Amino acid sequence: MSDELDPRQANASPAHLAPAHLPEEPEAPLPSETALPPRPSTPPVPDDLQAVFDVPVKVQAVLGRSRMDIGDLLRLKPGMVVELDRRVGEPVDIFVNNRIIARGEVVLIDATLGITLTEIVRKEG
Repeated sequence: MSDELDPRQANASPAHLAPAHLPEEPEAPLPSETALPPRPSTPPVPDDLQAVFDVPVKVQAVLGRSRMDIGDLLRLKPGMVVELDRRVGEPVDIFVNNRIIARGEVVLIDATLGITLTEIVRKEG
């Protein structure tokens, strides 16, 4: 055997291996502290969200809904009118991945339809 030290043990002193930047062990949390932390009072900065910026989501603007029999659906032709459950001027529901997140109004920008958000829906619970 050689008198050389194993390279893994060469700097194996406890002071060298102990991370200096870690805080002392925290006390055990009280039962009330085990719940989720409160939301931050300010929105996260874009760097915090950078990892999710490229995640695709399905966005829908729902003008209204209608219920009909399959026979009526099969008889639809161009130019026919489908009556919706909303009136002109009522807000449009905005869904992201089938969850309502906002309401808005239909607007015309050049020759393109768009939605102006008028209300953000926050589900309390």
